[in-house]
Amino acid sequence: MFQKKRNISFFLLIFTFSLVGLILMEGSSPAMSPVQRMVLSNKIVLLISEEHSLPFITVQLLVDSGSRKDPAGKEGLARLVARGLLLGTSQRTVVAINEELDFMGASLATSCSKDYATVNLRVLKKDLDRGLDLFLESLTQPTFPEEEVRREVEKTLAAIQAAEDQPEEVAEKEFQKDLFLTSPYGHPVEGTKESVARITREAIVQFYRNEYHPNNSILVVVGDITLEEVKAKLLPRLTQWPMGEVPGMAFKGDFAGGPKTVKIDRAITQANIILGHSGVSRENPDFYALTVMNYILGGGGFSSRLMETIRNKRGLAYSVASFFDPAKYPGSFQIVLQTKNASAREAISLSLQQMQRIRQEMVSEEELEGAKKYLIGSFPMRLDTQGKLADFLTQVEYYGLGLDYPEKYPGLIRSVTRGEVLRVAKAYLHPEGYILVVVANLKEAGME
Repeated sequence: MFQKKRNISFFLLIFTFSLVGLILMEGSSPAMSPVQRMVLSNKIVLLISEEHSLPFITVQLLVDSGSRKDPAGKEGLARLVARGLLLGTSQRTVVAINEELDFMGASLATSCSKDYATVNLRVLKKDLDRGLDLFLESLTQPTFPEEEVRREVEKTLAAIQAAEDQPEEVAEKEFQKDLFLTSPYGHPVEGTKESVARITREAIVQFYRNEYHPNNSILVVVGDITLEEVKAKLLPRLTQWPMGEVPGMAFKGDFAGGPKTVKIDRAITQANIILGHSGVSRENPDFYALTVMNYILGGGGFSSRLMETIRNKRGLAYSVASFFDPAKYPGSFQIVLQTKNASAREAISLSLQQMQRIRQEMVSEEELEGAKKYLIGSFPMRLDTQGKLADFLTQVEYYGLGLDYPEKYPGLIRSVTRGEVLRVAKAYLHPEGYILVVVANLKEAGME
């Protein structure tokens, strides 16, 4: 799957370690323990993978209730609901929850993306019963205490304010807003200063009641546990979670046309640049050809064309990368780079040239084979920890990829041809219709 590279330096570090993994694993097939799948009476999908090398268990719940479901004017609500699950229950305060977790050395956390929210528990085998108590209690009996909700709102507003001093965050938020127009993907997951300030406890409770149902969820259990233990310890309690009616939602994903340039003046030495346009959904049949094409263009770290041209040959940027950000519905395509203010125009021009080039001529056999070897060889690294495996399985189920996806993936990548790379580049890259966001010292960049 494509992965969003917001921090390009971190991306290069990951690429380096993945390259080592590629050398070790090239030609091997992804090893994954058998996965048991069942649908319970309340329609929750349950996936179980036994992995007994460590005495830990990871439990991950995915609820189809991401920020795309935020009501207009209350952007950030889905995230606050996810955060609020851990602020207190009918039996424990937030202090008691944290003390219990500390005593066990366990972790219980929530997160929210544009498409879905997750609740994650990691606990020692010996503490599984107590860990499940906290997990299920937080999920099914949250009270969203008024005072704790107010504190969470204040923390969110402070974080939004702090992000305004981060040029890369400013660029990303502006790009999303200008690209997605009125789409539910256009606003930040955390919301805005104006929208978050309007969110009340009553709105949080109502969103929770609307969305947090087993028939809107996927639960994955990975680690030192057997199917029999899951049936004995978890199923009787999980089936008590009652189904509910989930409100329907029509997704309207309008994209802005280009070219359009947004310039934001800041007293900084490095220009932060995002250049991109509309992307694809995860279910797009060209996903694998796009994966290979993007690796060659800008997703392949030091071996990519963008890196070779902009960093290695011209020395204009320490890092540059491209990526598609596919989701349940079409997301974006982006080229992200930082360069000195004075070289911003040249770096943008070179990026557009590379987009044009890969649309006009076939990639070489060497580039194609290098991309395939890396993508296949690094695939097992998505499964090498309990946390990664739990996340992988939830997404496999969410996007309907099938539990045989690890076996299918190498063949899907191997089947991509040079002609397909050219075809998808022509179809999905639009160097003439880009949205460009530049956060820089505009005078030094010659872009006033």
